[in-house]
Amino acid sequence: MTHPFHPLFGRRFAFVDRRRNWSEDRVYFHDEQGALCSVPTGWTDDAEVDPFVVVAAGRCPFRIADLLDLADLLERTDPPVTRPPTPGM
Repeated sequence: MTHPFHPLFGRRFAFVDRRRNWSEDRVYFHDEQGALCSVPTGWTDDAEVDPFVVVAAGRCPFRIADLLDLADLLERTDPPVTRPPTPGM
């Protein structure tokens, strides 16, 4: 598990299958209790390496496209912030 915020981060599991379900690429594995589990492929070392991540070499934790998507999401979900006028301006 390579996703840094996943509770199983750093753990290794035996690969069972990789398939596309509901337009999402997922990796399947058995947990310690033997239950079949799945996570997005991007959270595992089975995912293809993102060229941006390789070139950034740890210097940039966010990709521009992801930050723009986040800004768009925040714009759609948060009410606009109105600030009172600054005195003297």
